[in-house]
Amino acid sequence: MQFTRNTSSGKSVTGLIVKLGLVLILFIGAIFLLSKIDFPAPKKEIEKIIPNENFKIVK
Repeated sequence: MQFTRNTSSGKSVTGLIVKLGLVLILFIGAIFLLSKIDFPAPKKEIEKIIPNENFKIVK
């Protein structure tokens, strides 16, 4: 009885490319869905006035 070794490097390369393609599609889809979500933002602009007397010039 002879044993045969099944070595097919072509299938593993193709499977790797398919898996990478699926991961890439899922990643791009997640970014697309996150861009559609409207996250809350402050309604008024935050502005703080800093007086000039607090600044010291260091030489």
